[in-house]
Amino acid sequence: MSFRIGCGAGFQGDRIDPAQDLAERGALDVLVFECLAERTIALAQQARLADPAAGFDPLMERRLRACLPACARNGTKIVTNMGAANPHAAAERACAIVAELGLSLRVAAVTGDDVSDRIGGYVLDETGQPASALGPRLVSANAYIGVGAIVKALAQGADIVICGRASDPALFLAPLVHHFGWAMDDYTRLGRGTLIGHLLECSAQVTGGYFADPGVKDVPDLAHVGFPLAEVDADANATITKLPGSGGLVTAATCTEQLLYEIHDPTAYLQPDVIADFSGVTLEQTGPDRVAVCGADGRAPTGKLKVSVAYRDGWLGEGQISYAGANARARAGLARAILDERLTGLGIQDRLAHFLGSDAEQRLRYATRCADRATAERVVEEIEALYLCGPAAGGGVTKSLKEIMAIASTLVPAAEIATRADLLEPAHETA
Repeated sequence: MSFRIGCGAGFQGDRIDPAQDLAERGALDVLVFECLAERTIALAQQARLADPAAGFDPLMERRLRACLPACARNGTKIVTNMGAANPHAAAERACAIVAELGLSLRVAAVTGDDVSDRIGGYVLDETGQPASALGPRLVSANAYIGVGAIVKALAQGADIVICGRASDPALFLAPLVHHFGWAMDDYTRLGRGTLIGHLLECSAQVTGGYFADPGVKDVPDLAHVGFPLAEVDADANATITKLPGSGGLVTAATCTEQLLYEIHDPTAYLQPDVIADFSGVTLEQTGPDRVAVCGADGRAPTGKLKVSVAYRDGWLGEGQISYAGANARARAGLARAILDERLTGLGIQDRLAHFLGSDAEQRLRYATRCADRATAERVVEEIEALYLCGPAAGGGVTKSLKEIMAIASTLVPAAEIATRADLLEPAHETA
């Protein structure tokens, strides 16, 4: 009998209804929520710095409340990276939700990806400088860990496994390794399992969501697009499909687009546990919304893990103002010239102006990159001051001020990164 694994999220802001549908009707063994990106882990680290109890996915509670009752009823385990910068706090909250729902499920936290305390000596690819040169601007450093601790958590009996920054395909590969008992040097199966994870990891991207282009690549009932699942056998061959009655479609074309996503070299897709080789992959349409995938291979990993480093890189000061009626374009142009002159000499690093609209209505967007908050605040103040100190009939000012988080990367020996799985005390049913 095949192992059924589904994707309940492909990014932090993904829809919840299709995941709930998978939990209820998918007859899944595992439901994976893949919710992290470089930007989201950096923002989560910021949140944790401000509040030690924060730093996990803001939608985690809603997702769990929507899906846990069906998962518990159907024996579906959950694996997720919604722990973000604080897997332990996320796991503790998950335990509380489990208890509140009157369920008996065991929750594990997977940690070890946060390497902020030892990243200083490593040179960042994008800056050419060691991470230590960032000084207090360094916010976080998270390694893309592999399946090890996730497999351990599942072996310990966890029903919900919450980790931080893991390789996206590893979230799907780990349950396959655990269920089928694949050896960690069985690189062919690990490569095939990585392919399955790669096809599933972006949720509706493989069921037509990101694929759709009206009149070119039409997708039925996109408003109710379903999320994908895979039926996997012991040799890591799989069929990608979706739930009957859900919107979207699964075809060789949708799978091909996802297969090529983020792949630099199809013969060497570098992952923590394997170098996957997708060059021999075949995709066969075996029925409506059913695509058989096979032919992936793999070889030993590099022994290094990618680390995503987030650091503070200045401030964005941005505002918009509208001008309507006769001569609107000229007034918007004058507003831009006024801002350029008034802000000269403030040490603004970059600035960009856009004119949006028609001849009769123009909206000026003026954005700046500044070294510090005070300068960015001055920018938005001057944009608002255009109400009375600029061209006639300006209106609808909006302002935005936010810190810029930059991302750089480096490689760290995998042997220097120790991951662990901590099984929290099981939640008991409530009366």
